[in-house]
Amino acid sequence: MSSLSLPVAALGTPRIGPRRELKTALESFWSGKSDQAALLETAAALRAANWARQHALGVTVIPSNDFSFYDQVLDTSVMVGAIPAAYGWAGGPVPLTTYFAMARGSQADVGDAACSHGPAHGHGVPAQEMTKWFDTNYHYMVPEFAEGQRFALSSLKPVEEAREAKALGYQTRPVLLGPVTFLKLGKGVTDPLSLLDGLLPVYAEMLQRLAAEGAEWVQIDEPCLVLDLDDAARAALRRAYAALAQAAPSLNLMVATYFGGLGENLSTAVSLPVAGLHLDLVRAPSQLAAAIDKAPRDLVLSLGVIDGRNIWRADLPALLGWLEPIVAARGADRVQIAPSCSLLHVPIDLDLEDELDADVCSWLAFAVQKMAELSTIGRALAQGHGAVADALASSAAASAARRTSPKVHDSAVAGRMAAVTAAMARRGNAFTTRAETQRRRFGLPLFPTTTIGSFPQTAEVRKARSAHAKGALTDGQYESFLKEETARTIRWQEEIGLDVLVHGEFERNDMVQYFGEQLAGFTFTRHGWVQSYGSRCVRPPVLYGDVSRPRSMTVGWWSYAQSLTGKPVKGMLTGPVTILNWSFVRDDVPRSEACRQIALAIRDEVLDLEEAGAAMIQIDEAALREGLPLRRSDWKAYLDWAVESFRLCASGVRDETQIHTHMCYSEFNQIIDAIAAMDADVISIETSRSKMELLDAFTTYRYPNEIGPGVYDIHSPRVPEVEEITALLRLARQRLSDRQIWINPDCGLKTRGWAEVRPALVNMVAAARDLRRVAAE
Repeated sequence: MSSLSLPVAALGTPRIGPRRELKTALESFWSGKSDQAALLETAAALRAANWARQHALGVTVIPSNDFSFYDQVLDTSVMVGAIPAAYGWAGGPVPLTTYFAMARGSQADVGDAACSHGPAHGHGVPAQEMTKWFDTNYHYMVPEFAEGQRFALSSLKPVEEAREAKALGYQTRPVLLGPVTFLKLGKGVTDPLSLLDGLLPVYAEMLQRLAAEGAEWVQIDEPCLVLDLDDAARAALRRAYAALAQAAPSLNLMVATYFGGLGENLSTAVSLPVAGLHLDLVRAPSQLAAAIDKAPRDLVLSLGVIDGRNIWRADLPALLGWLEPIVAARGADRVQIAPSCSLLHVPIDLDLEDELDADVCSWLAFAVQKMAELSTIGRALAQGHGAVADALASSAAASAARRTSPKVHDSAVAGRMAAVTAAMARRGNAFTTRAETQRRRFGLPLFPTTTIGSFPQTAEVRKARSAHAKGALTDGQYESFLKEETARTIRWQEEIGLDVLVHGEFERNDMVQYFGEQLAGFTFTRHGWVQSYGSRCVRPPVLYGDVSRPRSMTVGWWSYAQSLTGKPVKGMLTGPVTILNWSFVRDDVPRSEACRQIALAIRDEVLDLEEAGAAMIQIDEAALREGLPLRRSDWKAYLDWAVESFRLCASGVRDETQIHTHMCYSEFNQIIDAIAAMDADVISIETSRSKMELLDAFTTYRYPNEIGPGVYDIHSPRVPEVEEITALLRLARQRLSDRQIWINPDCGLKTRGWAEVRPALVNMVAAARDLRRVAAE
């Protein structure tokens, strides 16, 4: 650590590479175009570049083992040998085929085709369940445990990457997911924490190996500490760290918490026998005073003062004014400066952007810029403001300009917000009345079949979009291409017998970005990619100002698709809560205010679709659950404005217009009241990986509206057989009435290939027909 600045730490960095090199390498490997050696070579190059970048930016506490081929929770499952028997692992080193089978499923035997994208039929092995990482848009693979679960050190990845960094001249702080958080994220046993005593020896062995490798500090992430914990969980944390501290006494352990405040868990956190504690002071700045008061004098406090979840430039002079008395009182040797959490959740480098509005660009900071901000703070605290005067002046000027910019504030939007009434968020009649009207209008069979919205974004679609963006295709040529794709998809849906069609969304790059590009108050980047899961990367819009809809966004494409068929075609929109949660959102107004602005803009689009003749309109709220605060005491406030925003955009239509919504992986039982309050006529949800267990919430609650439980997992390349789908539908019928059930995949199909989609949907339609015959008997 440099004596010229305070210790500056990174808790983790983006893995994907500035040009998404990891995505390219993974997908090439999965498709069989490149071998394992090439994949490993790309990964090593990305790690080396990450370490070099951090060092050059002035980061003095550099992490290792923050890289992953898919997900750090899956890495931990592999490290401790928590690999279900279905994946065919018999001990020893875990091959990449097994690793990727756990992540993506396999069509054939694990050892033969675990990484195949191919359409071959066969039973194979399904992927592990996937869900959101706390309240982020990052996904993790849910660990699966069994009664009598045994753990064993089965991967030395943390040691190998620390050694790799050391060979390049970097002394790193290896990162591990903490044992208590890991267990609490798992499923398969009634009390995962009952497995702790069997897990701790594996962690102890890993720490001993890291110490032997020369590690001085190890970062252990325990974000469960910001959740509502009971006494048993807090006792488990104390027991775990007593054992780990004893196992490797030469190591300094930094327990990292993030995504919220410690609250009633603070006393537990500061009492752990560790050398350091990281605090998220962006999400919970008020916890610092209590932490300083309760922390032992020799405990190093890592102050997470730069936002690791959002892309706004920090007001560095203001931050320094807050930090200087803290550092002076506690001592520079007991403080580290850090981002609030891993920088995994932000893009890599703002300098790659050359098309952003100059003013907006001056207000932003990506991972590279955030690490530079940390370095500036560290130098200012150690050497005085004069050492970084230019950087501080630039920061202050950008903050002042953003506060007063007319690009941010729109008086017309403010006036419309003031005119919103409670009646605007209510449908004309209750669902039972609407349902009868809609059934007479549509005349659909029992168990109507549909899809969630998108169809494969093939290489040809992406190539045409890129050519159009570069000017190689004219507007007319690009529109003709999209119309051909849409028409072909409509015809194919009719041929296989789907009851309700979609236009395929070939004109859309992303379900949120597409709308962000057309709404005032948003801008978008060219290289602002962040990882969602595996090779899946998204480029979130940047919500920087007041939101309005200058013109219709989807009516033209819906009208064209509907003109091609006599079957209903759903109008497809993304809901306000999802647009909010999947964007980089303003931090200068409450999230609730920004969401209501988006809702009014989407309401305009809903009414235009209805006026054009759309009889079914789907407003996807895939991210409603993921925005739920981590503390239960904060849930009601969030759900109140989130549900109100959905209703505000959906409730202006007539009874005969059917409103659909879709939600991604969610634990619905805890928020079923809020889902019911949304009052959508049909909700589709992802249920295949849970084998319809997620429907239990709707059964217990006696949810009255109609439901489309997903019958196959679109995140896996597997093609489900008819019987597999039928078996899931039998489980659905045990929980729902026949009149309630729609049949659809788990989610949109844009990330899959037609070779998988065609047989899967043909099988889905066949399963629906079988079910109708059974129901008629």
